[in-house]
Amino acid sequence: MSKILIVEDDDALRETLEIGLRSNGFDVCQAATGTDAIPVFEKNKPDLVLLDLMLPGKNGIEICHEIRQTSGVPIIMLTARTDDTDMIRGLEAGADDYVTKPYKIEVLVSRIKARLRPIKQVQHTIIKLGPVELDTLSHEVLKNGKKVALTPLEFKLLLTLASHPNEVFSREMLLEQVWEYTYKADTRLVNVHVQRLRSKIEEDQEDPKLVLTVRGWGYKAGPE
Repeated sequence: MSKILIVEDDDALRETLEIGLRSNGFDVCQAATGTDAIPVFEKNKPDLVLLDLMLPGKNGIEICHEIRQTSGVPIIMLTARTDDTDMIRGLEAGADDYVTKPYKIEVLVSRIKARLRPIKQVQHTIIKLGPVELDTLSHEVLKNGKKVALTPLEFKLLLTLASHPNEVFSREMLLEQVWEYTYKADTRLVNVHVQRLRSKIEEDQEDPKLVLTVRGWGYKAGPE
C-alpha cells in the first residue's frame, strides 16, 4: 500500500482528500502547515507528496526545495487556477506535476498512479550520451564518471530521449510517454523539466549539447 503525504492547510479539503485516497487503496499521512511538512515527511517516508503551494509557515516552493535536497520522491502540487507563476516556480523547484483546484478525485488518483508506476523494465544496457551514461537496470546516471542525482521522472525523460538519439519528440509525445497523459495537457511541464534536466547533465545549459530544442516541434537527444 503506497503512502501519500497530504500537505494542505484547508481542513475540510484535507479530510475530504484523505477519504478519497483511502477509498482508492492508499495509506495517508497529513501536515496542515508548511512548518509541519518536513518533520512529517521525514517521520513517515511517504511514496508521494501532494503539496499545496500556499501554506502557513513555509510555502510549498520552500518545502519542495527542501525535499529535493535529500529525496527524489514524486511531488504533485495542488494549485489554484490563478497561480500560474507560482506553479512554474514549483515545477522549477522540483515538483513532477500539478493539479489545479477544484479537481476530481478520479483525475488526481490517475496522476498519482502514473507517478508511482515503476519505469518499465528494459534489457539491461548502458546508454551513452556524450559524457553521460545511463544504466537501464540500476537507473543510475553518471556524468564524466560521477553520479548525477535525477528524480525518477527526470530519469524517464532522459531515457526516453537517449534511447532514440536524433529522433525528435514533440512535447505532446513526451507528455504521453513520460507523464503517461492520454489527453491534452500543459506542455509547460515538459519545458520546465527539460530545463531541470539540462541543469544537471549539460556543461552549459544555455548552450545545450545533449538535449536539444527543435524549434517549432520539440526536443531530441543530441549526438554523442
